[in-house]
Amino acid sequence: MVEQIDKERVGVSIRQATKTYGGFRALDNVSLDVAPGEFVSVLGPSGSGKTTLLGILGGFVQPTSGEIWLGNRDITFEPPHKREIGIVFQNYALFPHMSVGENITFPLRARRLPKSTWPEKLKSALEMVELAGYENRKIHELSGGQRQRVALARAMIFEPGLILMDEPLSALDKQLRETMQIELKRLHKRLGATIVYVTHDQREALTMSDRVAIMNKGKLEQVDTPERLHDRPANAFVAGFIGEATLLPVQRESEDSVRLDGQVLRTAHGVPGGSALHLVVHSEKLVQADGTEPADCNRLTGTVAETLYQGESVRVFVRLDNGHELSFRLPSNHAGRAQMKSPGEAITLALHPEDTVIVPEAG
Repeated sequence: MVEQIDKERVGVSIRQATKTYGGFRALDNVSLDVAPGEFVSVLGPSGSGKTTLLGILGGFVQPTSGEIWLGNRDITFEPPHKREIGIVFQNYALFPHMSVGENITFPLRARRLPKSTWPEKLKSALEMVELAGYENRKIHELSGGQRQRVALARAMIFEPGLILMDEPLSALDKQLRETMQIELKRLHKRLGATIVYVTHDQREALTMSDRVAIMNKGKLEQVDTPERLHDRPANAFVAGFIGEATLLPVQRESEDSVRLDGQVLRTAHGVPGGSALHLVVHSEKLVQADGTEPADCNRLTGTVAETLYQGESVRVFVRLDNGHELSFRLPSNHAGRAQMKSPGEAITLALHPEDTVIVPEAG
């Protein structure tokens, strides 16, 4: 078992950070606390501010206002090389003329640490990322996944208090990317390092993170566990960004019910305030009604519009009687196919009150 590389785990605190470029606010009064040993992903569309946030943490971007603390140290204006932060870039930024071992030990050389300590640190780092015996390989001899591991080992070898990752898996193919997501999650669990991970891939963020910070137009929309982000989004933006959801406009009927074009739907979570409300319908929360579902389920009737085979499941698009369209999924096995209706056939879908989520337009 490889020992944890971080001698002293520390958290990071972003306090009311703002970054402006002329009249444009790339970051707008953002505050975020990451606990020691926590894995937090920053997720959002292009231009949401997530890369600016990572740049401020790494010292490559100076905030217009606000503070950045690493543990009990104010690092707001410290240069990157003094922050003792490990960074894994999107393109790995490995040196092609150096061997794997030389790449990994480069931070030790840059910090002028005693050369006598390098072999043991290198051995431990290689074992950590399951590349023992690769120290003399050249970078061009490695696969994409192996290069990613080298970049991870280089970021961790000098025992940083914080590791920043900027979309490190985006260049990998889908299968390798999903494999590396699981490996990264296991590695984090073993090491207990504090990690801030930037990505635009929601599945990646939900798979690996303790919490996910959703950004939009320079602001934080919601910071929560993957489960709560998916099942209890704070507003319409988060609901539409996370998962495979359809948002339908509804009107408040009571504290625990809404009206969808004349039909009353019950929710187990209460109806938020505000005049602009949306019903969030996730494909996987809908089931085809067959009489075995609980009696208190909400029911939506319509007609099958289209079916799409997608490997492990079939996505069925349904046009409701009120004109709205949504989708649900059936497994692509024999049982799922036996339930499948053809385009044009009438269908009734059931949505449990526990899965009936109402969100405001804005948080």
